[in-house]
Amino acid sequence: MPDRIEDLAEKLAGLLPPGLKTLRAELQDNFRAVLRANLEKLDLVSRERFDIQAEVLARAQAKLKGLEARITELEKKA
Repeated sequence: MPDRIEDLAEKLAGLLPPGLKTLRAELQDNFRAVLRANLEKLDLVSRERFDIQAEVLARAQAKLKGLEARITELEKKA
């Protein structure tokens, strides 16, 4: 994510009018700081962590289906 913040800060600085080009480095630093501060407030997870949790959920759902089928079978026998 730090690379994306850097890219976005550069793009924002690149959008500055020609008269503000001298302030570009300072504004880019400010953009970067504001972006980091606001992104930290959000409760975000990495794609890798999201994918891991999705796999855990899929396994849990599969296990639940199997247990539900077993319960249904046992109820029929009882």
